[in-house]
Amino acid sequence: MNYRHSFHAGNFADLVKHALVLWLLKARQAGRDTVTVLDTHSGAGLYDLSGDAVRSREAEAGVARLMQAKGLPPLIAALAAEVRAVNPQGGVRFYPGSPLLIARHLRPGDRYGGFDLNDDVAALLVEALRGHPNASGRSGDGYEAVLAEAKAGPADLILIDPPFERPDDYLRAADTTLALLKARREATVAIWTPLKDLETFDGFLRRLGSAHPTVVAEVRLRPLTNPMKMNGCTMVVVNPPVGTDEAAAEICGWVAGTLGESCQKSEVWRL
Repeated sequence: MNYRHSFHAGNFADLVKHALVLWLLKARQAGRDTVTVLDTHSGAGLYDLSGDAVRSREAEAGVARLMQAKGLPPLIAALAAEVRAVNPQGGVRFYPGSPLLIARHLRPGDRYGGFDLNDDVAALLVEALRGHPNASGRSGDGYEAVLAEAKAGPADLILIDPPFERPDDYLRAADTTLALLKARREATVAIWTPLKDLETFDGFLRRLGSAHPTVVAEVRLRPLTNPMKMNGCTMVVVNPPVGTDEAAAEICGWVAGTLGESCQKSEVWRL
């Protein structure tokens, strides 16, 4: 699957991922003076939805509907507040990715380090993080770079969000997670995956194993009948903070119930 994120920014999967990332950051910050966040596949950091996203129209069915909805649950409302913050003139032209969402909530001693393999995207990431001195973006293979960072220094929350353009992304995501936890056993690792068919996803979970506590948060908008289409998504959180199950259930339940099409399913379980 070719997942150029500028085409898909602000879709339902982003809402799941980013609402939970915001909560995970605050959960890891609780009771700690400093937190280091590392991100293997940062993307551009900020997306102009009047560009590539117009062609896919996924933001119309995602963030645009979020910003029109009433009576939002707290964790979804928190994401809506972030979207409003990057659109001071109103509307939903811009959508913040994980790097900018995290950078906006870093405390003086916290740090964010993100990577992107595409040099042009990495340059956009650097620009998006300008004005946030505790956050940095660089070009590089995020799997290798984040593992090297975790071996050399602190790593409290690690995001793995590959585009799944490469046939080995599931393999590398699982193996990198295991290597990270060997280096930093107490770290929380959050892995986003598309959900196209259960065979691929089940293989990923088997590779990941059950040596560490793991929460799987799943949203399906459509039946899993077309493996070439992203019918849903998951967030797999290894070493989840206390409260992750409830937070994920709130987020997934709203997304599936509000944005679901012919199939509406949200489920949170532990490996």
